[in-house]
Amino acid sequence: MPTIDIHTHSLSEKWLKLVKEKGKPDLDVKMLPNGKEYLVEFGTPSMGLSHAMFDYQQRINDMDAQRIDISIVSLTSPSAFWGTEDVSIECAQIINDDMAAAQIIHPDRIRFLATLPWEYPQHAVKELERAKGLGAVGIMTLANIRGKFLNDPLFDPVWEKIQQWDLPVLIHPTVPPGSEKMDLTTHRLLAPVGFMFDTTLAIARMIMDGFIDRFPSIKIIAAHAGGYLPYVSKRMDLFFEQTQFEKNITDLPSTYLKRIYYDSIIYQADGLQSLINLAGADRVMFGTDYPHPADIPVLKGLVEELPSDQTTKVLGRTAQSLFKI
Repeated sequence: MPTIDIHTHSLSEKWLKLVKEKGKPDLDVKMLPNGKEYLVEFGTPSMGLSHAMFDYQQRINDMDAQRIDISIVSLTSPSAFWGTEDVSIECAQIINDDMAAAQIIHPDRIRFLATLPWEYPQHAVKELERAKGLGAVGIMTLANIRGKFLNDPLFDPVWEKIQQWDLPVLIHPTVPPGSEKMDLTTHRLLAPVGFMFDTTLAIARMIMDGFIDRFPSIKIIAAHAGGYLPYVSKRMDLFFEQTQFEKNITDLPSTYLKRIYYDSIIYQADGLQSLINLAGADRVMFGTDYPHPADIPVLKGLVEELPSDQTTKVLGRTAQSLFKI
């Protein structure tokens, strides 16, 4: 059974050139005082740009060192959600072409999740069809799309095609709406705390809105072990039962959390166990977040410490089935 990393990111030199030429005022690339080149996302330094993000051979070498057989790569935040309509479309095309080329060069090691210009649904559907033809095994989107929520009816045509083609969707966090009032930058709290909030709120909103009932066949994957969802699932149930408001679902919110998938990117054994208690080991898949800050031996070790049948599911069996690898 192969070990499959479902949450790992890649960039390309053409993407970087696009950002430098057409990114302003949304995006920029700057050298920070620490001497590292950073992507500046809507005025906030969001990620360091390392060689590993652009070099698939280094990726393969690092996969070998960590005993990872297959990586399912995706673009990270801010995805294609910046610039003009034409720039957003161009960004998606550049990334999908680059990842498809890597999959051709490394057919036994690389798969990819499509990037789509979601803000423009007609173009997003066209690019989804093109990316599917290039070999995309799923889609990655952010938990909010420039402040628009994923359950916004604007995106229904995209979701309908995703459901029709039975492609899994990794929901990845980005800068939460209203973050400018949260001071997530002073202590670099965006990635460790703010991202988790963004995922949690997005999935909770989709559940409470009735989105999962409207699109029952869509296979949603919540990044970073579901954010805070495993720890607040029963609190969601309590408030659902004891608070009066217009309700779009009839089942308890926690029952919907059992119907989606998760990656295993959490660094505490009790956290991973809470996730498995919530959804079952057959709904959890191994992820690393490479080449962003990660401790892959710890992540693998936590999975390998599970009962052997659960370890097999998390490390690869579930992903192999879900992504048809």
